[in-house]
Amino acid sequence: MILAAMLMYASGVSAQKTDWAKFDRYAEANREVQADPDNKRRVVFFGNSITQFWASKRPAFFESNGFIGRGIAGQTTYQFLSRFREDVVNLHPRLVVINAATNDIAENSHPYDEQRTLGNIKSMVEIARANGIRVILTSTLPAAGFSWNKEIKDAPEKIAALNRLIAEYARQEKIPYVDYHSQMLDEDGRSLSRMYTEDGVHPTVAGYEVMEALILPCVRKIVK
Repeated sequence: MILAAMLMYASGVSAQKTDWAKFDRYAEANREVQADPDNKRRVVFFGNSITQFWASKRPAFFESNGFIGRGIAGQTTYQFLSRFREDVVNLHPRLVVINAATNDIAENSHPYDEQRTLGNIKSMVEIARANGIRVILTSTLPAAGFSWNKEIKDAPEKIAALNRLIAEYARQEKIPYVDYHSQMLDEDGRSLSRMYTEDGVHPTVAGYEVMEALILPCVRKIVK
C-alpha cells in the first residue's frame, strides 16, 4: 500500500510539471499584445501546426494584416479548449479563425471521437460568443494519412465526415465557414494536393496562398 501511494504521488507530481496545453508557448507574446492599445480590429488565427507554420512561412500575411497567430504543433481540440482563454479570450480580439481536428483524427492526445471533437469546437464557439468575439470556422485540410500514426487508415473519410458536421453547425448557427478542403483536395479525392504540400499534411507556401485567398475576404467582411 505504501509503495502504491508513493507511485501515485510521484505520478501526480510528474503530471503537474507537464504543461500539456502549452500555456507557456505564447505567454510572453500574449503579454505584449495585452499591453498594446486595443484597436478593436484584432484577429487571432487559432489552431495546430498548420496555423503555426502559416505564421512562420508567411509572416508578411500576418504582419501586413495585423493578424495574430496562435497555432501549436501537434495539438488537438482538447488542448485548444484548455488554452482558448489564454490565447484568444484574454487578447480581446474582434474575431477568431479556428482551424482544427487534424491531430484529433491522428489521435495525438485521445482516441478519435467525432462528437467529442465537434463538441470541443462548439465549446470554443460558445466561449468566444460569450465574450463578444466573432468566429470563423474552417474545414480540416485533406490528408490521406499521418506519418506519425500509420495505424490510421481512414483519415480521408473521417476528415470529410467531420467537415460536413462543422459546415452544418456553422450553417445552423449563422457562423461563416471557409472550405479549404475542397480547394486543396488532390485528384485522388483523398489527399492534400501535391501542388500544395511536401509531406501530405502541411501546406507549402503555395498552399498557404490558396488559404489566404479564401480566408481574407471572409475576415474583411467582419473586420474592415
